[in-house]
Amino acid sequence: MMSTAPQTKEPQYGLIFDVIEKHGVSQLGLMTNESWNQDPKRTLFTLARYKFVAKMLGGRRKVLEIGCADAFGTRLVQQAVAEVTAVDFDPVFIDDVHARMNPSWPMTAFVHDMLDGPVPGTYDAIYSLDVLEHIAPENEDTFLANALRSLDANGAMIVGMPSLESQAHASPQSKAGHVNCKSGKDFKATLDRYFHNVFVFSMNDETVHTGFYPMAHYLIALCCGKKDGASQ
Repeated sequence: MMSTAPQTKEPQYGLIFDVIEKHGVSQLGLMTNESWNQDPKRTLFTLARYKFVAKMLGGRRKVLEIGCADAFGTRLVQQAVAEVTAVDFDPVFIDDVHARMNPSWPMTAFVHDMLDGPVPGTYDAIYSLDVLEHIAPENEDTFLANALRSLDANGAMIVGMPSLESQAHASPQSKAGHVNCKSGKDFKATLDRYFHNVFVFSMNDETVHTGFYPMAHYLIALCCGKKDGASQ
């Protein structure tokens, strides 16, 4: 039977129609749709953070994402690890994740508030991007302790957040939810309470580097060596 798909002038690009037949045309998630339409470069910056996580956690068996929102960037991590579980405290985002779920990229996603307790199960890696700054300072220890209760003793955790210095340039929408941004020094001190090893990187736009913390727009920490009692 003759194909009715359009024919591209260069035949190698016919693959795009094979992918459409298998996967359909992917939709942006709720959060990603907002950034793509309001400020497209911000979508790139977000995906670059997920790419960093994917490279750092590559080969891990069981990974937990805390605060996944629409989980659009989560697929970058899925590509590098065996299994991802994604949680968020907002049912609107989890409903969106389920509505767009691709059977070829399966993951477990469900509603969970870290202030209520740990995620069931044990994971050999956890990551949380753009979440800690939304946690009130008085709830920070509860949030981190509950997160670590799901982390294997030999596991690694990645935490990312906008720097305190970046807030002078943040949009009113961002500032409304950012109640706990930190300087690089304070960010490291917070995570040092829970881990023996905390490596903090600066990030500007899509570039991760080891530059001067006060000039970083974003901070991203790779943590390992969970301290005894840190999750109590």
